[in-house]
Amino acid sequence: MQPPVADARPIIRTHHGDAVEDRYEWLRAKEDADVLAHLTAENSFTEARTAHLEPLRERIFEEIKGRTLETDLSVPSRRGDWWYYARTVEGRQYGIHCRAPIADPSDWTPPLLSPDSDVPGEQVLLDGNVEADGHEFFSLGSLDISNDGTRMLYGVDTAGDERYTLRIRDLVAGADFGDVIEGTFSGAVFSPDGRHVVYTTVDDAWRPDTVWLHEVGTDAASDRKLFTEPDERYWVGAGFTRSDKYLVIGVGSSITSEEFLVDADDLTAEPRAVWPRREGVEYSLTHAVVGGEDVLYILHNDGALDFELVRVAASDPMGERHVVVPHEPGRRLLDVSAYRDWAITEYRRDGLARVGILDYATDAVREIGFDEELYAVGASGSAEWAPPVIRLGFASFVTPSTVFDYDVERAQLLLRKQQPVLGGYDATEYGQERVWATAADGTRIPVSLVWKRSHGHPGDAPRPLHLYGYGSYEHSIEPGFSVARLSLLDRGVIFAIAHVRGGGEMGRQWYEDGKLLAKRNTFTDFVDVARHLVDQGYTQPDRLVAEGGSAGGLLMGAVANLAPELFAGIVAGVPFVDALTTILDPSLPLTVIEWDEWGDPLHNPDVYAYMKSYSPYENVREGVTYPRILAVTSLNDTRVFYVEPAKWVARLREVGADALLKCEMVAGHGGVSGRYNSWRERAFELAWILDVVGAAELTS
Repeated sequence: MQPPVADARPIIRTHHGDAVEDRYEWLRAKEDADVLAHLTAENSFTEARTAHLEPLRERIFEEIKGRTLETDLSVPSRRGDWWYYARTVEGRQYGIHCRAPIADPSDWTPPLLSPDSDVPGEQVLLDGNVEADGHEFFSLGSLDISNDGTRMLYGVDTAGDERYTLRIRDLVAGADFGDVIEGTFSGAVFSPDGRHVVYTTVDDAWRPDTVWLHEVGTDAASDRKLFTEPDERYWVGAGFTRSDKYLVIGVGSSITSEEFLVDADDLTAEPRAVWPRREGVEYSLTHAVVGGEDVLYILHNDGALDFELVRVAASDPMGERHVVVPHEPGRRLLDVSAYRDWAITEYRRDGLARVGILDYATDAVREIGFDEELYAVGASGSAEWAPPVIRLGFASFVTPSTVFDYDVERAQLLLRKQQPVLGGYDATEYGQERVWATAADGTRIPVSLVWKRSHGHPGDAPRPLHLYGYGSYEHSIEPGFSVARLSLLDRGVIFAIAHVRGGGEMGRQWYEDGKLLAKRNTFTDFVDVARHLVDQGYTQPDRLVAEGGSAGGLLMGAVANLAPELFAGIVAGVPFVDALTTILDPSLPLTVIEWDEWGDPLHNPDVYAYMKSYSPYENVREGVTYPRILAVTSLNDTRVFYVEPAKWVARLREVGADALLKCEMVAGHGGVSGRYNSWRERAFELAWILDVVGAAELTS
């Protein structure tokens, strides 16, 4: 079969005296009939080339579906006089948001809900299936309930472009108000009294830049602008402290932040800066009352690479700083969240997430322990000011997603629910461990592995291996559970995560060593991990598939150019593979903000030369044999435009690469919406991976 051939329509781009011919930039014209026809042809070609995998795709889809309890309920969370939870129902794509009244104000034990039993007093607040009716795509960007429980706001996106239409529902009458606010960003919230809504909007470059105040029951045209940030490097967000004392307006770039307070009982007052912004200083705050005094706990990196936690008087935040948790190299403090009697701290140490309880009186942090070698844990938080427990989410490669409540006074973990995995799943049949690869410069790179024991221990004999990586924005890839992944493991595939520099797994320095003019470390780390896994007998190049998405898709494109001989296949999801073109254009979404992450090639010739040396589209090589490549994208993605993988695949085809492009025509950065659609999408990718590594004929 002959693949689609994109027309060559060269344009010349010149920066810093360097003229570059780009034959495929014309594909950026999203509404152009030729562009849409080309994307449609690419989809048809990909479907035809993978048609032989349809039975395997269907089998994997049925495996995912068969392991999932389709009709289920989440663990209820208490807020005010209600337990809030969500339902999923067999055959329906989207969740149903519900609540039921508490039986006793002193009861903090969530009710045990059964899919087969009615819940006394249940109210359906929002049925995603009803709201999605008539739309190919549906996503909720905001969902909040007023403190008194009488009103609900919700923001809906039906295109995938992450611009949400906000509406407000009267939960007593069961009908929407007339309020309709178009083009909002995610994260809108009610004011403590429920009379107002605070929301943000974006500028033309899709940057959240303005905070608004809307009075319920009024026309959005009369909404009051509370704050706007003119500097294109900064995003803006807003929310209320758990104490309901303040509205916090946060302004942040990749390396600098500033927060403003507004008294919740006077929302039209001028926001006042807590600490005026200083280039390179990041901080975040939470409000508490300690010894009868309003205080702010502030997490910051001013002279503290891995961050320090201090306490200041809310009335004088620029005054004396009391150090609560001092800076400790290698222990990356991530978050602090205050409640009436204590605070939750979250941090990373030795490559794993940790959660601790901060005692206001002693400043001591009591870490909550877990007994697995690899795991992911986080506090989901509570809207309540004075709960006796905190809600935790826990998982590992072998332990399905688990919900705990932690009784703070008794220091006791209370199991509330573990994700059911149907079909006789037995965690003891799977193994997980961390190994270490050595990079060319001597840095030790952590690698997390999971496998099915019946196929032997990794390293006993070369096996198919699926290697995942990301490595940007200080984002950590956690060793969490995946139902879909079982379809690989059961067929003898080893799954591995390369925790490369540029991520946050090993602290802030790990991130610093994989960004800006050190970005190449991200790519070479991944290659060195792949070589280590081959050298140690875990796998062979013809049985090794790599995968990454978004900035991880840039990683995929870079390693395809650096070491094509190491991989049999590469899956690149919504890949940032035309990075230089994007970062050169400040009119595109996110570009100016991204200069703190990648550098500014528009004004700095050294950054330009460095980015040009690794940007995948710029560096497709002649005369080499590329691995098979599957690029997946979405037409309405506002973060990484579809044009990047479209151009990349066209360029790869010029040098004879076996590259496929799959473009979802109604979706965004996160891909298709709806759980069944998502399962089918993942089944498509997993079937392709199994085909590449020669395991397509194996049954689970």
